Amino acid sequence: MTDRAPHAMTAPRVLLLPGWNGSGPTHWQSRWEALHGDVRVEQDDWLWPRRGDWMSQLEHAVLQARQPLVLVGHSLGCHLVAAWASHSAHTDRVRGALLVAPPDLDRDDLPPQLAPWRSVARRPLPFPSTLVYSEDDPYCSPTRAVDIAAAWGSDARAEGTRGHLNGDSGLGDWPDGRRLLQTWGVPH
Repeated sequence: MTDRAPHAMTAPRVLLLPGWNGSGPTHWQSRWEALHGDVRVEQDDWLWPRRGDWMSQLEHAVLQARQPLVLVGHSLGCHLVAAWASHSAHTDRVRGALLVAPPDLDRDDLPPQLAPWRSVARRPLPFPSTLVYSEDDPYCSPTRAVDIAAAWGSDARAEGTRGHLNGDSGLGDWPDGRRLLQTWGVPH
């Protein structure tokens, strides 16, 4: 038996990576935290997100984990995963990533708080990933979402017309999203 065999059989820990302004109480990420015990990676400043600070918080959470991880990013949290993965030496701890509703950071109407994130990481992620997008997301067109998925090497999956796939989208506990995590060994 190799060193990796016990690690491979261990159920992973889910790290929740909310986007700009965090995820409120009706957001599926908050509901998953309460229902499933997933861990939210807290940020020092949700309103003026600094990429380096957010990456540092994610790196700290990854290093603290005692089991393999599945990253679940929403909105700017998706770009956090890509930025972190392009710099971290610890990506081997991640079994997979669910990336939900990444915003198009090249938009002309991008809020000034997000402008420092504009240099989007465009390398394929070093772990499997699925990018879920809505066909009527006000922050990212379906075409752009598919382009982002291709750049990251993610499987792209449309979730219909559900807005920004957040607390206002009527997803509730979003069991369909939770089922996507089973690919990486997360129990439903």
